[in-house]
Amino acid sequence: QVQLVESGGGLVQPGGSLRLSCAASGTFFSINAMGWYRQAPGKQREPVAAPTTGSSTNYADSVKGRFTISRDNAKNAVYLQMNSLKPEDTAVYYCNAKAVLARGMPTRDYWGQGTQVTVSS
Repeated sequence: QVQLVESGGGLVQPGGSLRLSCAASGTFFSINAMGWYRQAPGKQREPVAAPTTGSSTNYADSVKGRFTISRDNAKNAVYLQMNSLKPEDTAVYYCNAKAVLARGMPTRDYWGQGTQVTVSS
């Protein structure tokens, strides 16, 4: 199985910055991509930075120019640098990994437990 543990959430004032981290552990064959999603109260979970293998990245329009995803393949980790935060960025942020448990098995989605980000003055 794949375990994902996020960290770095918290309370920040509008205009501030946070850096989220996510590390994968467990027994698996490969992690093909990692990314970030978020879910605000009363809303569906949405992609923030689509899972990337480190080459191309697809950001939500609402965060383009403010958020940056990065990946450390050697550590099976992914990060989300969030700048110029706005109250509407308030949500639980989830790490996602597309992983293969063993050779020949299909790619599956795995999720972290989520980390709360609150942007408020």
